[in-house]
Parts: sequence; C-alpha cells; structure tokens
Amino acid sequence: MYIESKAGELTGPARIGRITFSKTGATLYYKGQAFQSLKGSGFKPNYRDIESGDDYWISGPRRDGCDALYDTNVGTPIDDDVREEYWIEIRKKPKYKARSTT
Repeated sequence: MYIESKAGELTGPARIGRITFSKTGATLYYKGQAFQSLKGSGFKPNYRDIESGDDYWISGPRRDGCDALYDTNVGTPIDDDVREEYWIEIRKKPKYKARSTT
C-alpha cells in the first residue's frame, strides 16, 4: 500500500509498504501503527493514526506509479519486504526490482 502522512500538509513523507487489515477492514496496521478509516469524512486524508491522531492518505499502489494524492517529484521509499513484489507484480518492471525508491 501507499502510505502518506497528511499531518497538516497537502503532501508529506510517504512510503510503499505492506499493511494488514482488521476483520472489518475499518482498521489498518503498519509497523506498529493502527489507522482508523475516516469513512469518507476526511477532506484529503482517508485514515487517522489511532494513537497520534495524525492524518494519512493510504491507498493501493498503482501500476503507473502515480500513487500520491498530489503529484510530487520526490521518489517514494519502498520497504525491503515488498520491493520485488512492487516492481514485478504491481509496476510490471522486473528490471527495477533492486531499486528502493519509486
């Protein structure tokens, strides 16, 4: 998934990583953080960090690499545990499987 902090900004730090879902799908988990769905009530964010209250944009990664809500020229870090899967399965660019950013 594409995970971008929206803590008071239009764009923020982002990364590509593996998340897990609660049984209902309303809560997402990523590296010790829990995110609650805003169920459409957020203007730019769609999830909120339950502990910190910070807002996030979380979405599935796109084949064209345009994952951010707003275009940016900054590469997005990719977690090592999903890097090959991202380049081979999502982006269909196996020659980039060693790259750690988009």
